[in-house]
Amino acid sequence: MQTPSTSIKQQGLLRPALTVFVALSLITGLAYPLLTTGVARMLFPHQAAGSLIERDGKVIGSDLIGQAFRSPGYFWSRPSATAPMAYNGGASGGSNLGPTNPALAQAVQERVAALRAADPDNPAQIPVDLVTASGSGLDPHISAAAAEYQVRRVARARGLPEAEVRKLVQAHTDSPWLGLIGDPAVNVLPLNLALDALKPLAGR
Repeated sequence: MQTPSTSIKQQGLLRPALTVFVALSLITGLAYPLLTTGVARMLFPHQAAGSLIERDGKVIGSDLIGQAFRSPGYFWSRPSATAPMAYNGGASGGSNLGPTNPALAQAVQERVAALRAADPDNPAQIPVDLVTASGSGLDPHISAAAAEYQVRRVARARGLPEAEVRKLVQAHTDSPWLGLIGDPAVNVLPLNLALDALKPLAGR
């Protein structure tokens, strides 16, 4: 049974506890997020807004999330294993299929067949990132080798010299961080937009 003194003591402890709770909620839940968001928008406005890409005043994608391209006149992205659609930002993840899984082997064979059908005279070996999904399923980049593999097909579909398309690829190739970490990679969406600016795809 609580005595009056016990009740008063508990009330005395409750007030500072509530004060600390409210203060920390305001600092960590309101002030700190507003501060970091404000600083990010001032120093890195493009990244803080989601690295969005616009064309003709409309948002068409992001530097951070890949998109599916199937026309021969575009560079194709890495496959995506997200559901229910490819490059679903709300369901980031891989297929979790092991290298000996028959379903993965079949998917790779189908992707190889699609690439060969789109460019049957290309004798080059198909880079692995063109037939396998990334761990996130959202990777917007392909390797420099994957871009090079597609140069001839894209050039032919657009009626452009291969050297001109290759030069555009090189201009959109990101170097390893500090020249040491990672491999050269190409962000597919900006590259395809640059292609459209250079010479729109016939029939679009």
